[in-house]
Amino acid sequence: MNTLAAGGQYTTTVISTAGFALGLALLGVELWRWRKGGGKGGGKGKGGDDAGGKAADPKALIPLGSGIICGVLMIACPAGLLGTLADFLRWGGNSVGDIAMKWLTGAASQQLGTAATPRIDSYGAIVVTAVFVSLWLARKGIAKTIKGKWWKGVVIGVLLCVSTGVAAMLADQIVQGANGLGAWAIGGLAKGTLV
Repeated sequence: MNTLAAGGQYTTTVISTAGFALGLALLGVELWRWRKGGGKGGGKGKGGDDAGGKAADPKALIPLGSGIICGVLMIACPAGLLGTLADFLRWGGNSVGDIAMKWLTGAASQQLGTAATPRIDSYGAIVVTAVFVSLWLARKGIAKTIKGKWWKGVVIGVLLCVSTGVAAMLADQIVQGANGLGAWAIGGLAKGTLV
């Protein structure tokens, strides 16, 4: 559940230890696949998740990284379709992670913490809207493997950005960057006043 705190400056959300573990597992698997590569025709075959490509090619991380950024931006949207989708993905991640944790360890998950991420402001909303509308319009021309990695990145971003530590610092930079880019776009591109 997203709520606004501190005068609307931050969104707060809850992640469980099981949801966080699921996010870490997804990130670990994707980084392992990237490191391993699929240049020898291994993996799932033609069109598969790890088919083709050179091992440890940094360009292969672009779909995953952009998905993580989009997941973080979705968490920073306190309402609307993106905020609702982020709530659903986080609920699903917490639920699936909790089932896996109970089956594997016998221990129930606990609340990792209610973390706050900066909220998208009216300028950042311009950037988020432009990004997601562009992705929606371009969706037919994007290969399925890239879409799959992007969606995994979204789930990872939604599950990991509400923690504390490095993930929270990264989420802060992404959201503040979107807000700053939107302010620059309005000031420089729309109004013609560069500061």
